[in-house]
Amino acid sequence: VHRDHRAYRAALFDNYDSIEEGGIRASSSYPRDLDERDNGKAVDSLHDRVSFLKKLTGDIHEEVETHNRMLDRMGNEMDSSRGIMSGTMDRFKMVFEKKSNRKVCKLVGYFVLSFFLIYYIFRFLMYFMYG
Repeated sequence: VHRDHRAYRAALFDNYDSIEEGGIRASSSYPRDLDERDNGKAVDSLHDRVSFLKKLTGDIHEEVETHNRMLDRMGNEMDSSRGIMSGTMDRFKMVFEKKSNRKVCKLVGYFVLSFFLIYYIFRFLMYFMYG
């Protein structure tokens, strides 16, 4: 993990490890104005990278906020769905607790079953008669 961190830092700062120590050090054979120019370029490059990282973290923050709002809406919708399902189940329990309602449900079921049975019998007969 430590090696990955160093590789990331090296890629981000173009191997300017001495930035943390207060600046980029050139070899002593370069004149002072070259050192200042190199440091100026390094500072500009670092500024650009910091600006890029700031924009990137802002974009990430905005995306996280969007996802959090979406998850909150989904949670609220799930809560309301749970309430509707609970009410429906309570109604079913109430219907089946009474014997008269149970008889009515059986009667309706037999009626639907009889209707489909008669329909398919007539369909079968029509197929053989005209078919």
